[in-house]
Amino acid sequence: MLFSTIGGKEIVNLCDGSRLGIIAESDLLIDERTGRIISLLIPDKKGILSFFSNDSSLEIPWEAVKKIGNDMIIIELEDENKRRHSF
Repeated sequence: MLFSTIGGKEIVNLCDGSRLGIIAESDLLIDERTGRIISLLIPDKKGILSFFSNDSSLEIPWEAVKKIGNDMIIIELEDENKRRHSF
């Protein structure tokens, strides 16, 4: 599967039904030695003035990706496993 074919898909958390973003707006964290995907980095867009905030993102471990469907990517991630990063 090409990354360009999944670019417009929405990322949805199976645990709480939350919409986390669109894959095209996200980054991939890749292990340079093995070439394997480690995680998805989804921009954190919380709040009405989010464009004034720092560049923070939500890190989703690749193991949390459960299904890549026609319209969305389903992940399974409990709140305590979510990791936020600032870049």
